[in-house]
Amino acid sequence: MPDVLQTSLKSKLSNTTEKGMERVHAILSAARTIFATEGYAGLSMRKVATQVGISLSNVQHYYQSKDLLIEAVLLMTMNTFQEKLDHITHPAAATSRVMQLGSAIDMFLEELTDPLTHGLFFELWALAARNDFASELMDTMIGRERKAIYKLIRGMNPDIGDEEYMQRAVLIVAQVEGIMLFRYHRHAQKTEMRSVFSALRNRVIQLATAP
Repeated sequence: MPDVLQTSLKSKLSNTTEKGMERVHAILSAARTIFATEGYAGLSMRKVATQVGISLSNVQHYYQSKDLLIEAVLLMTMNTFQEKLDHITHPAAATSRVMQLGSAIDMFLEELTDPLTHGLFFELWALAARNDFASELMDTMIGRERKAIYKLIRGMNPDIGDEEYMQRAVLIVAQVEGIMLFRYHRHAQKTEMRSVFSALRNRVIQLATAP
C-alpha cells in the first residue's frame, strides 16, 4: 500500500513521512467515499477534512485542488488493481495463461460489484462527458486497462498478430466496462448477475484464444 499511496502524491514536492502516509490514506479513503456517493458536486476539500478530522490546510498540503484529489483517488484505485493483477500473473503462480485471464476477469468483476468502486467509476464516466479533466482521466484509466489485458492475452494463439491482440484487448475492456450498466440496474438479481458474469468470462477467454 505505501508504494500505491506514494505514486498518488506526484504533485507534492516534499517527502512524506510514515505518519503522513497514514494521513494520505485517510484523505483518499474519505474522498473516494464522498465522490462515489455524492458525485463531483458533493465532493469538497473541506468536507474531506471534516470527515478525516483534520484542517483544510492539512488536506491542501497533500493535494492542492479537488481535481488533483480525484486524480489521486483514481490512481490509487488503478494501482491497487494492478497489484492484484500482478499477483495473479506472477511467474511463481503455477497456473495456465487461460486460468490467469479468467482470474483477472473475476477480479475486475468482483471489484465492480463493490458499491464504492462502482460509484467511483460511474461518477467519473458521467463527469467525463462534460469535463475535459475527467475525460483525460478516463483516457488514462482505459489506456491502462487495455495495456494490462493486452500483455495478459498476447501470444495465447501464435497465429494472431500483435495488432489483432490489441484490438481484442480493446473489445475485452469494452465488455468489462459495459457490464457496469447492467450492474447499475438496481433490480438485477444475484443469480442473474452470476449468469452474466460467467457468460462474460467465457466470452473473454474465447476472444483471447480463438483464431
